[in-house]
Amino acid sequence: MALFKKENENKEKQTSVKPAEIRAEKDITSVASMNFKSDILLRPRITEKGAILGESNSYAFEVHSSATKPMIAEAIKEVYNVVPERVRIVKIPSKAVVSRGRKGVKSGGKKAYVFLKKGDKIEVL
Repeated sequence: MALFKKENENKEKQTSVKPAEIRAEKDITSVASMNFKSDILLRPRITEKGAILGESNSYAFEVHSSATKPMIAEAIKEVYNVVPERVRIVKIPSKAVVSRGRKGVKSGGKKAYVFLKKGDKIEVL
């Protein structure tokens, strides 16, 4: 029985880390390892709606799926040297598609609308 007790004590020591602590550690490392230029801002979204928004100092970007508003604002400051006034995030849902008779899924993602002050501009093209 003494052998059995030691095995149980070892198991209790191993499982003493809570899942929330593991999740917090993982989030910190993933955010810290992100390079703002290449990881957060994937590309500008060039669409008709984006062109209309561009007239009112608003720009749309495709961003990394785990990016947050402060991270996006920091990336805009670093890449385009302008301070965003406000950042809005929208999730893009995945869609079922059929191409050449095959069923598939068009992956979703995340996009961000960046609002700038009057006089500030971003050259997207």
